[in-house]
Amino acid sequence: MNKHIAIVGSGLGGLVCGYILAKNGYRITILEKNPQPGGCLQTFVRHGAKFETGIHYIGSVEEGQVLHRLFRYLSLLPDVKLRSLDKMAYDTISIGGKHFLCANGRENFVEQLAQYFPQERANLQRYYNTIADITENLPLHSLRTQASLDKLNLAYLQTSTSEFIESITPNHLLRQVLSGNLPLYGGVYGKTPLYIHALIRDFYNKSAYRIVGGSDVIARSLIKSIRAMGGEVRTLAQVTKICCDSAKAVGVTLQSGEEVRADYFITNIHPLRTIELLGDTNLIRKAYRDRVAGMKNTISNFTVYIKFKKNTVPYLNTNIFYHDSGDVWECENYTQDSWHKSFLYMHVCSSADSPFAEAAVAIAYMRFDEVERWKNTQRGQRGSDYEEFKRRKAECLLGELEKQNPGIMNNIEAYSTSTPLTYLDYTGTERGSMYGVLHDCNQPLLSAVSQRTKIPNLYQTGQNINLHGILGVMIGALMTAGELLGTDNVLAQVAKAG
Repeated sequence: MNKHIAIVGSGLGGLVCGYILAKNGYRITILEKNPQPGGCLQTFVRHGAKFETGIHYIGSVEEGQVLHRLFRYLSLLPDVKLRSLDKMAYDTISIGGKHFLCANGRENFVEQLAQYFPQERANLQRYYNTIADITENLPLHSLRTQASLDKLNLAYLQTSTSEFIESITPNHLLRQVLSGNLPLYGGVYGKTPLYIHALIRDFYNKSAYRIVGGSDVIARSLIKSIRAMGGEVRTLAQVTKICCDSAKAVGVTLQSGEEVRADYFITNIHPLRTIELLGDTNLIRKAYRDRVAGMKNTISNFTVYIKFKKNTVPYLNTNIFYHDSGDVWECENYTQDSWHKSFLYMHVCSSADSPFAEAAVAIAYMRFDEVERWKNTQRGQRGSDYEEFKRRKAECLLGELEKQNPGIMNNIEAYSTSTPLTYLDYTGTERGSMYGVLHDCNQPLLSAVSQRTKIPNLYQTGQNINLHGILGVMIGALMTAGELLGTDNVLAQVAKAG
């Protein structure tokens, strides 16, 4: 009989691991606590419009680029339909009301920004060349050969994004522009390693697209393939315990009382949740438990989901990062009076060619402490004070959107909201963190989470392993599957698929 692998959680990392391992002959069972699989690939409908949970746009997905090659290997290309963002302005950085456009491609990127900063062309080229050098020195992210973060140039691991950008130019405004996409990785001044910024910049600079109809199509496609290969994906199957004997994991217990036994186990959840599921087993040392419990996490968010009146708002094929005229690195250090120093505004891609937008999202940082008083309440039962909190925050954020886009409020048919508690409920990440564990260039090893655990047949995957984002999670899943198959073997399969 084929070896059996039980995967806890059906987020992107768990599904990609399941696909790769099923493709290589393992019997797969994926266990998901929610009614809908997919983790941050989940979508939902409000007021008749469909919205994303986490993946709002993707990059490097054109022929020959890294995500395209992974999509081909994972049999996703026939199912995933895309709509290109503006190649001359896939992202717009708005600072103090002035817009700066980020274009796809080396030459376009440099020349577009040089229009605003003509004296900085050489520094922009140096910035781009360093980004390219970093990504080239991460072979695994180029699908070339086995590699991990410890093989990256040590200077890139120990240099913060903010320090690097400050070394590029003395121009304060250009520094702000180059840092302006930091909500994509929850960047923290003096901490977020340079390689994270570099990989995300490179990922979107090669090409940038939205997924037509929502990213849940990726989850559905992977599940379809896993089931076709004999695997099982179960929803409403919450794991409450990972059971171990004196040497290894032997099974998981579900909330229903059912026990699922397997030969290997993979958790696609926050590492702190994995520790909790392991209970008091002595296979995990106290020092490791304490290290995981002490890890810092990236900030959470408050989101307004906007449904427009039909055919009133032209579709916007750029993503706008709005910042006030202060320091973009200070956007999470807000007070009640200065909340939403920054927010990200994006249209939802419900059609491949419609000239009008059906819906949009406005996303602002929010610390978990703002909602902590409702932590132990249930969804839909948090009380009138919670609803009033959400209403006030939504009106504040929508008011700022109206300032930036005069008249847009007249075109809004309805809206709904989510808070860090919503994110905690649906993704299980610690304190509703957007991107899980905060990587810290000052403590690169202490903030690293390995795909291996001290339990020999228990592995981890997801946004806390390797990197977050669709590419980071897929590469992390490849590394996790590689623990059983050999990473070079998996890379060879990807290469063979084209």
